Amino acid sequence: MTKKIAILGTGNVAWHLQLAFENAGHNITEIYGRTLDNATRLVRSSYQAEATDSLDFSDSEAEIFIMALADDSITEVAQELILPDEAVLAHTSGTLSIKSLAYAATEDIGVFYPLQTLTLGKNIDFEQVPVCIEGETAHAQNELAALANSVSKRVQLLESGQRRLIHLAAVFACNFTNHLLTLSKGILAQHELDFEVLHPLISETLNKSLEIGPEHAQTGPAIRGDMETLDKQMAALGNDEQVAEIYQLMSQHIIDYYSS
Repeated sequence: MTKKIAILGTGNVAWHLQLAFENAGHNITEIYGRTLDNATRLVRSSYQAEATDSLDFSDSEAEIFIMALADDSITEVAQELILPDEAVLAHTSGTLSIKSLAYAATEDIGVFYPLQTLTLGKNIDFEQVPVCIEGETAHAQNELAALANSVSKRVQLLESGQRRLIHLAAVFACNFTNHLLTLSKGILAQHELDFEVLHPLISETLNKSLEIGPEHAQTGPAIRGDMETLDKQMAALGNDEQVAEIYQLMSQHIIDYYSS
């Protein structure tokens, strides 16, 4: 069933949700930004949404309001929102409790959390994105679940504590992994070597971890107990104490993990 949706936010998550909702046949009525310029930029990729910098939605036709905002602004914005009757309000945070919307002008609050790394302008297959749903009322939960099922094949009903744990695990799997790749690229760049040489290794590492489980896919000098190689590589990082510390901590944790 087609829904009328307002999106609050103009960043990565807002851009992807706008595309996913419209591709599923829903109508985006408004896109809110802290500045009208920000909202206008996102509206340009929408079919018919209007840009707004006002939190007064009393005359809006939207039935569902999705807050794709920074975590530290969600509670404050929710308190300032003026919503139409029977509106459903949800945030997209992986860490904030559903109670962060407790003082909003509706009892039909919830969470619509897409579990994916999202970058504005980088298209993905949203049908494969897990969407974690939580609703304070049966109406909110049913509306958000229906919306999620219209855009994703992987919808899960999770309470706030479970979602926070998934987000924590995602930080290790995604954010930390990406930063390690950034450090890897930097080591090569310092010696004018091309990061592309590692592309096949990175792809195989991730594919193998997904196929057989990361705990079974571990290789390298630490799991072998090759202290000579570890010492040589630590010495090669001698000019960067922070990266050397990361190398030492990671190597020691691998040694401890597989020797226990």
